[in-house]
Amino acid sequence: MTFPAHIAAKGSKCPVGVGLKTQHYDDVLSSKPALAFFEVHAENYMMPGGAHHRYLEAISETYPLSLHGVGMSLGSAEGLDKAHLRQFKALVERYRPWLVSEHLAWSRMGGTYLNDLLPLPLNQHSLEVVRDNVNAMQDAIGRRILVENPSSYLAFTGSDMPEIEFLVALAERTGCGLLLDVNNVFVSGKNMEWNVSAYLENVPAALVGEIHLAGHVTKEVDGQTIRIDDHGSRVSEDVWDLYESLVGRIGPRPTLIEWDSDIPTFDELLEEAGRAREVMNCVLAQAEGACSD
Repeated sequence: MTFPAHIAAKGSKCPVGVGLKTQHYDDVLSSKPALAFFEVHAENYMMPGGAHHRYLEAISETYPLSLHGVGMSLGSAEGLDKAHLRQFKALVERYRPWLVSEHLAWSRMGGTYLNDLLPLPLNQHSLEVVRDNVNAMQDAIGRRILVENPSSYLAFTGSDMPEIEFLVALAERTGCGLLLDVNNVFVSGKNMEWNVSAYLENVPAALVGEIHLAGHVTKEVDGQTIRIDDHGSRVSEDVWDLYESLVGRIGPRPTLIEWDSDIPTFDELLEEAGRAREVMNCVLAQAEGACSD
C-alpha cells in the first residue's frame, strides 16, 4: 500500500493513530507525539465554532485527520438525512481529512436519531439500501469512504449473506473501501459463533483502507458469555494476535487505537499505539529487512 505524502514525510511506513479526545487536546499540542494521524467523530464537530474547532484546527496543522462518522445511518431505508449530510460535507471541506469513514449500521427512523449503532439484516434488499446510501454520501462529499464492520450480538432471521460477503459486494457496487475493525470481528464472531480467523482470511487486501483496534468487556448473562464492544480498555491479547496475523497477510495499514469510555491517560493511549507500530514494523522487517519510523 502506498501512503500519501503527508504520511511518508513523517518517515513512517507504519502509520498509527489514536482517537482524539477533549481530555488530551493539551497533551497533543504540548508534546507533539510521534503519531501519524488522529481520528475524530464527525458529530462532535458539527457546530460552526467554539473551543473544539480551535483545538482541532491547531492539531490539524501538524497531523492528518481521519473523519469518522457515527450518525449517517447508512442502513436507513429512509435514505440519508440531508441536513446531516450537509454538515458532514462542510467538515470534509473544512479539514480535508486523509480518511473518511462510516459504520454499517442504522440509527435513524422517522426523523428520530437513536444513540446507538444498530445492526441490520444482511440480505439483498439491505445491500441495495446501503449501496444507495453509500453512493449518495460519496457523491455528496466527493470522496471515497470506508465502511466499518459492526459488532453483533444477535442474528436476524432475514439474514442470508455472511457479513464479509455483504461488505465485499457493497464495495464492488459503490467503490467504497473497508474500515476493518478487528475487535468487532472478534466480538461478533464469539457472540455469533462463527469462525473469526476464516472471516479475516476472506477479507480482500485491496479493500482495507484502515484498521481499528479497541478493547471490549466480557460478561456472563444467564450462563452465557457475551462480549461487548465498549472501547473502554486495552486491546485484548486475542485481538492483538488476530491483528498480527492480518497485517502479516495484507501488509501494514493505517491503524487506529480506539478508547472511547473510561478514558485513559494519554501515555497509556500512546503505549497501545506503540504496540500496533511494533507489529507492523516486525512484519516489514520480515518482508524487507527494516521498517523506519
